[in-house]
Amino acid sequence: MLTRRGLLTAGTAMLAAPRSFAASARRKPNIIVIYADDLGIGDLSCYGATRFRTPNLDALAARGVRFESGYATSATCTPSRYALLTGDYPWRASGTQILPGDAPAIIRPGRFTLPSMLKRAGYATGVVGKWHLGLGDGKVDWNGEIAPGPLDIGFDYGFYMPATLDRVPTVLIENRRVVGLDPADPIRVDYKAKIGDEPTGFDNPGLLKFRGDPEHSNTIHNGISRIGYMAGGKAARWVDEELTDVLLGKAVDFITARKDNPFFLYFAMNEPHVPRAPHTRFVGKSGRGPRGDTIIQLDWTVGELVSKLEALGIADDTMIIFSSDNGPILFDGYEDRAVSLNGAHRMSGRFRSGKYSIFEGGTRVPMIVIWPGNARAGHVSQAMVSHVDLIASIAGLVGEKLPRDQAVDSLDLLPVLLGRSDHGRDHVVQDTKLMVTTGTTVASSGARILALRHGDWKFIRASVEPHEFHGNQIGTLPRHQLYNLASDPGERDDLAAKDPKRVAQKAAMLDRIERSGRTRP
Repeated sequence: MLTRRGLLTAGTAMLAAPRSFAASARRKPNIIVIYADDLGIGDLSCYGATRFRTPNLDALAARGVRFESGYATSATCTPSRYALLTGDYPWRASGTQILPGDAPAIIRPGRFTLPSMLKRAGYATGVVGKWHLGLGDGKVDWNGEIAPGPLDIGFDYGFYMPATLDRVPTVLIENRRVVGLDPADPIRVDYKAKIGDEPTGFDNPGLLKFRGDPEHSNTIHNGISRIGYMAGGKAARWVDEELTDVLLGKAVDFITARKDNPFFLYFAMNEPHVPRAPHTRFVGKSGRGPRGDTIIQLDWTVGELVSKLEALGIADDTMIIFSSDNGPILFDGYEDRAVSLNGAHRMSGRFRSGKYSIFEGGTRVPMIVIWPGNARAGHVSQAMVSHVDLIASIAGLVGEKLPRDQAVDSLDLLPVLLGRSDHGRDHVVQDTKLMVTTGTTVASSGARILALRHGDWKFIRASVEPHEFHGNQIGTLPRHQLYNLASDPGERDDLAAKDPKRVAQKAAMLDRIERSGRTRP
């Protein structure tokens, strides 16, 4: 009897017509999406980093397809995650900005999503890691059942952080309840006023491993001050240095328990998001301080997950998609010496700026796809692809149809993801929102900044005066901008004044995309 790998590699016609897969294969492939947090395209040695090495991710790229034009939809985390799971550009919906830790769920129950589509196709579905898409209906009872959440939009299992490493509550949730909570020590959370008597970074800087800016100087936990105030739940709080090991363990448990049938795992990793507190075995390994050390930790974690797939005998049956939610940043609220220790390391490679920015460094991210025997090994693709395309591409793989009114911006690019075609998107829309500081609070101003990459051309719509946030150039101007990425990938030579006709064409195209309400045919 032929193995499933043999069946798939024997017929190239199946790759040319991927929708035949579901009917022909004995078993659909396992699918793992590994989503890093604030990782730049220049942070991996397979993309040119020389100041430290990422051997496990390099090995992944050598066995699969590495994309030079892989895009997150947005320059910040929540909207990119929204797009990945829904197949819609986030700027089409309200509320898709960086969320506070107590925000209501922005993907509502019953919504068509990547996990709900795969569940319909017979997959076991799980999320492990960072959530940050809101929970509940506006007031979460951290001491009771937490809903709606991941289990209400297609996931069978969840083990996740409510928001981010730097936001309270610093606890983990399994399915609908906080893990390890002592009922006698209930959790209270407030993002506006201090609660309880726990020390804060404002008043007790001597208790800190490293200082935070005013936004990151509220309740101290594990020697790190966070955004927001928290009281109670002490037995349930995570230890930052141990968190990655805990999440990896849960990811391994999930795939081990489901190894005999198709599964989908969304493994949303923390690295290298702040606060950067790597495990002691990685401290000093990069020579670039805590940020570099957390990237080494991320690389090790990916290697451990792949090794487990191999030990279980299911590596060849598993498609892995690795990428990041947005571009990189050095200082993002904590004085952890990331800036002073970065040296000549170029986090965004040859591209400009990073997280929060509408320039290429904000959304052009590392992206690797591996599926042994099916994805073209060692292929470097110049095709333009976006995370918003995953839901349509995977639907094509497993033989599911998309509802007409859902995943409206997702394109089926399965042959591109597998390296069998270099004809990707002809355009992609990028977005960010301006971040403003009011007192000690940092939030989105609501001003959405949109850009259009169309072929080699990058058009940035006029918005407001030049803006910076945490040292990153956001890329905003009160006039349109135009760059030729083929000759100027660093977006230094603004050609708008020299080519007003092309500017008008791109502006009109972006306007049409906005008005149309969809880009999927």
